[in-house]
Amino acid sequence: MDDSADQAPDTGPQGIPQTDQEWRERLNAQEYAVLRQAATERPWSGAYVDTKTTGVYRCRGCGTELFRSDEKFDSHCGWPSFYDPADSNAVTLHEDRSLGMARTEVRCATCDSHLGHVFHGEGYATPTDDRYCINSVALTLEPVE
Repeated sequence: MDDSADQAPDTGPQGIPQTDQEWRERLNAQEYAVLRQAATERPWSGAYVDTKTTGVYRCRGCGTELFRSDEKFDSHCGWPSFYDPADSNAVTLHEDRSLGMARTEVRCATCDSHLGHVFHGEGYATPTDDRYCINSVALTLEPVE
């Protein structure tokens, strides 16, 4: 008897999908577009833009802890903004020259999902002078009491 149809797909370490088809099965269309194709949700449309809930923001693709609510601030940019990741090893930064400008893309270090962009500079009134603008759809908020 062949029971292979009852087995879960090979999702690799920490249950991370290994194929494009597995990602498509795990994520809805908007999540897939953002996390796997580096799309951006419309400003002010995300669930976490104005959220003040205390908690941990995890990667929607793999569950890795990325940011904490005490590092979140209102930058008035239309996306949830953080001044620092929860752990510097949780994200990777990559040069992004799309759209005719130089930006720094932020990806999950565990599953390589696109999260958003980080902007460096003065005037953010944060301890790091960084603004990580992250798509809400790339995150899952785990509230803590």
